Amino acid sequence: MSRQPNPHLPAPQLRVPATYMRGGTSKGVFFRLDDLPEAARVPGPARDALLMRVIGSPDPYGKHTDGMGGATSSTSKCVIISSSTRPGHDVDYLYGQVSIDTAFVDWSGNCGNLSTAVGPFAIANGFIDPARLPQDGTFAVRVWQANIGKTIVVHVPLANGEVQETGDFELDGVTFPAAEIVLEFMDPSDDDGDGGAMFPTGQLVDELDVPGLGTLPATMISAGIPTVFVNASDIGYDGTELQPAINEDRAALATLEAIRVAGALRMGLIQAPEEAATRQHTPKVAFVAPPKGYVASSGKAVAAADIDLNVRALSMGKLHHAMMGTCAVAIGTAAAIPGTLVNLAAGGGARDAVRFGHPSGTLRVGAEAAEVDGRWTATKAIMSRSARVLMEGAVRVPAGTME
Repeated sequence: MSRQPNPHLPAPQLRVPATYMRGGTSKGVFFRLDDLPEAARVPGPARDALLMRVIGSPDPYGKHTDGMGGATSSTSKCVIISSSTRPGHDVDYLYGQVSIDTAFVDWSGNCGNLSTAVGPFAIANGFIDPARLPQDGTFAVRVWQANIGKTIVVHVPLANGEVQETGDFELDGVTFPAAEIVLEFMDPSDDDGDGGAMFPTGQLVDELDVPGLGTLPATMISAGIPTVFVNASDIGYDGTELQPAINEDRAALATLEAIRVAGALRMGLIQAPEEAATRQHTPKVAFVAPPKGYVASSGKAVAAADIDLNVRALSMGKLHHAMMGTCAVAIGTAAAIPGTLVNLAAGGGARDAVRFGHPSGTLRVGAEAAEVDGRWTATKAIMSRSARVLMEGAVRVPAGTME
């Protein structure tokens, strides 16, 4: 005689297949679209509710104790991968930045760091025909970034027919070495996902009016991710600051958020200041300065002679511990265009690559940009990162999460 479930007892938790991965200096929970509960396979409240509960948001304690998140912008992330419906691409990649203390998921941009892990995930999870893969060597996974409508080519190393994760490539901001993965962000600048040009205002440098601060020069660019660049010296910094100097200063955070909001309005990303509260992922705000030596958060000394400039960037309202991959694309692209604040901080002139200092160390990014009929475009940005599977299996969420 079979036992019938007791309708008066709570339902068991849902079990959702997932992989926990590090990509670059970020980590997140990766899902195959077909593995999600049916209600979460399409955009909407059910999907957002599921991802928030997986991460452990909203959490008024700001700890993510009851979820997979790490209570930072670098670790409150989810990724959904599916077979691509786009010709010439292997997979579609959708990225959700989960707010930590409020109930929303920001779908307005990409995560350049987690883009690194999309290639290995696609190969390991059967999205690539094994007959196409070399036994040893490198395979270029063509990824359609669905949030912003862009192509990313992820060059994944393979050994003995499997993704090679270990190696001696060192990435500042990541404790242990791993295998190098080269990313190509194709045509990162022809629009920002909202229909705008690389320089939405039409200017390489604008005078940005910031309430409570005044007017200051700013380069506003949509390449990789919409970003507002200002000079560190114009807001009282020298570009060598680490997280405590900014994140423990509420006045500094308020000032930088005011710059971000003013930039978002000027770039046409929002129509009213209050809209910025539900668009925390974009635009980014960053401040730049000429090269100056400093000691990184790891204790490593960074010499002025080893970098072209210093850059500090904020993500989700806090100074990032290293550098967002998409913001690195914006840095490399802006550095390649003479006259932008980024280019001037790096010494000016033409360049196709730049090495910049960030709180965890340094990063090199290359970019190809050209001016055609008075309009700047970028054809490609290139950088090296690494990725690794941390755990695979399933995540659990309480039944009723999506109701």
